[in-house]
Amino acid sequence: MARTLASVIAESLVAAGITHAFCVPGESYLPLLDALRDMPLRLVTCRHEAAAAHMAEAAGKLAGRPGVALVTRGPGATHAAIGLHTAQQDSTPLLLLIGQVGDDCVGREAFQEMDYHRLFGSVAKRVVTLREPARAGEQVAAALACAMSGRPGPVVVVLPDDRLALPSDAAAAPPAAVEPPAPSAEALATLAALLASAKRPVLLLGGPGWREADRLAAEAVAERLGLPVVTAWRRKDRFDNRHPHYAGELGLGANPALVAAVREADLLLVVGARLTENETQGYDLLDDAFASRALVHACADPDALGRVWQPRLAIHAAPGPMLAALATLPPARRPAWVARLAALHAAWIAPTAVAAGVNPAEVVRLLGERLGPHAIVCNGAGNFAAWVHRFTLHRRVGTQLAPVSGAMGYGVPAAIAAALVAPGRPVACVAGDGDVLMAAGELATAMHEGARVLFVVMDNGQYGTIRMHQARHYPGRPVATALTNPDFAALARSFGLHAETVEDTAAFAPALERALAALDARPALLHCRLDPAEIAPGRRLEPGA
Repeated sequence: MARTLASVIAESLVAAGITHAFCVPGESYLPLLDALRDMPLRLVTCRHEAAAAHMAEAAGKLAGRPGVALVTRGPGATHAAIGLHTAQQDSTPLLLLIGQVGDDCVGREAFQEMDYHRLFGSVAKRVVTLREPARAGEQVAAALACAMSGRPGPVVVVLPDDRLALPSDAAAAPPAAVEPPAPSAEALATLAALLASAKRPVLLLGGPGWREADRLAAEAVAERLGLPVVTAWRRKDRFDNRHPHYAGELGLGANPALVAAVREADLLLVVGARLTENETQGYDLLDDAFASRALVHACADPDALGRVWQPRLAIHAAPGPMLAALATLPPARRPAWVARLAALHAAWIAPTAVAAGVNPAEVVRLLGERLGPHAIVCNGAGNFAAWVHRFTLHRRVGTQLAPVSGAMGYGVPAAIAAALVAPGRPVACVAGDGDVLMAAGELATAMHEGARVLFVVMDNGQYGTIRMHQARHYPGRPVATALTNPDFAALARSFGLHAETVEDTAAFAPALERALAALDARPALLHCRLDPAEIAPGRRLEPGA
């Protein structure tokens, strides 16, 4: 067959090391679908474009190279927008390929026509339209490089349907590997002096682009420099949560004792994290005076440096080079300060009790014990995630797939992508009842693709996060948060999954064993019934709330 612009796109993805792409097929990019048929790349057919985009985002997180999603024009593109938002907020490399009307129809408000440059210009790092067959290889390589460089993020490539089948002799080239920024000798000298005088320093880790070697380097740095370590919102896998220097996560629902202790710090050393709303407790954790005196912020994204506070020292550096440089600084010991913060974490992860229903704290604890340190744990958004984040102890990089964007419906597709991209590793998705039904159709994808995922549904019959806020701000006036749910186990069985309903905590362990045994042949789902009054770990709604 003649080589076409679509062929160049397909070859460019393979040249970049892309092994999986996620799609809902559409007539607006038929030549590209055909070109991908002959490529050594697995094309995963999804049931909704939002799920396809989130699968690509999860794959990008795990692989460290752009996840790829393909959607059709108009409705397909707008459905996929949530995945772009997650990739932006989570700083994940993502390539979204969108079909478009032919150039002969542009500007006429043709069927499903949209202006993607205007639509996605505020969320994507770049929006590019492929019109010239001779430049296709250049433009795709540049799009992939852009998605990975600096602060990673989403790039949109628009595909006019009357251009894809045009002949092209453009070469398919892999994107250039950009060397990550490293700290200067002058910055290190200033930092060494600040650390030498600090009595209560804290190391905050987060951001994208971490490798397992970076986690090990962070442990060595914490031990060498006598630093307690906290992790940013939904970045717990940047440090071993069982390490004696680990003090917990700063995010939504953070340990109040940890927040108070961090406020006592006389030096806050941030590596990788952008210092956004959640880890800074609504931008209230720091003030201008502290920042100018005792904040050291190292980040690969130069735009994050000085965005809210003007730090004592701003360092444009990626986590790997920054940690390597920190390992050369003079050693220090602060055993009492480290032990004090670590003790706060030890107390915080003691399982909480419930008065009725399945106890999510015990569910999460049992999952961690049975799945092991290499398991990938996925979740979307909702109050159920408070138990997941608090009681899951991450030991390795790449074991937490949770949207910094706070997107509901993320966990199910993310888990499916994880099972396909990282075969052989245990994968669990913990989802709330509202959360899971935003992507329940992808259970069909899990069966079709043979994704061995354990889904655990926490069912309390409500949108729990909003119900909690209503009880706090409008007591006795709940509205729009009660849910009528299906029998989740029966629903899962209708797709072909192994599924059971768990009514009390004691029944979970044997049900888990049966589900794990079933994973040899198919995905599994455990439907856990929770008491709606158990609204958060250790917190129960009072009658009339």
